[in-house]
Amino acid sequence: MTAALDLTSCQTPTWLPERHTQTLFGALVAPTNRLRFVRTRHDTPDGDFIDLDWTAPGLVAQPKGNQDPRLSHTAAARWLTEAEQQQLSLTEHTPALLLLHGLEGSSQSRYAQSIATYFRTRGWIVVVAHFRGCSGFANRLARAYHSGDTADIDFILQTIQQQIPHARWHAAGISLGGNALLKYLGQLPQASPWLVAAAAVSAPLDLVAAGNHLSDHVFNREVYSRYFLQSLKPKVLEKARRYPGVIDVFRINQARDLREFDHAYTAPMHGFKDAIDYWTQSASKPWLKTISTPTLVLNARNDPFLPEHTLVGPTECSDAVTLHQPAQGGHAGFVTGQWPGHLNWLPARLEQFFNQYAQTKT
Repeated sequence: MTAALDLTSCQTPTWLPERHTQTLFGALVAPTNRLRFVRTRHDTPDGDFIDLDWTAPGLVAQPKGNQDPRLSHTAAARWLTEAEQQQLSLTEHTPALLLLHGLEGSSQSRYAQSIATYFRTRGWIVVVAHFRGCSGFANRLARAYHSGDTADIDFILQTIQQQIPHARWHAAGISLGGNALLKYLGQLPQASPWLVAAAAVSAPLDLVAAGNHLSDHVFNREVYSRYFLQSLKPKVLEKARRYPGVIDVFRINQARDLREFDHAYTAPMHGFKDAIDYWTQSASKPWLKTISTPTLVLNARNDPFLPEHTLVGPTECSDAVTLHQPAQGGHAGFVTGQWPGHLNWLPARLEQFFNQYAQTKT
């Protein structure tokens, strides 16, 4: 059996004529609501922590006089109370969505804001999981997060299911988060049988191709890689001060693209030989054939992060996978509508896919 292939278009506006404008406008300019969340923190088995930002109908993020000033630099307004946690845990049959962000993303990212707002207004519980060090607080360990960390994906999924065991859980990952989710679903297909459906958006399925493209292509290196390194490098240099001798500070300072950064930090810190070994072992593409959860894999064919010729075809996936490959959309952009545009196309596409399985696993 092979995957279904959907080539239905995303009607991007004429004033966003190509891949880079669609990507950059969607990430940096497109209007969104500024949704505030309620946060929980969960200790990982290795002594670190992961922060989850929650929103749900009836869960008021900003009751008068109850904001936490320590969270003012994040999209979370306060911490979830024990009473609220108990109330949420009693929720039954309510649809719920776990959202996994991309490289250096967070619940403040425009795609996270638009998806969370869209689903919350339709009665869903939404939780944005932050990878280590992405919640506005440095994580405790010298390690961070990476594109193929299935152990952390499993920890996040089991945590949310324990928090609200009777909800109808779905999961969606954007870019890096999408790749990690797909790898998890293929590598551990029976680990989360309660998961109704999943989606990966703009996931760099072939990480070697994507990493080289972001590092070797001049525009990609000078715009996208530089943008990511502006936050990645200071975080790692701060870790180097806390863990002297563990991180090669000289090579981090010299890194000018993602390949050099991953070669200097991500690969050796997380048990890989070098950047190419890290990208090869972490890519989700080889795992698409063993996915059993109904899964949407959405990649625009003009994504500047992933060359079109490296996108997967139906024969490379299991029949649980639906491939949607519109011609336009950029990388996690998918802006539509008249000026100044909006980001509703993506969450509407996710909802359409999830609704196909609304009557399963009740």
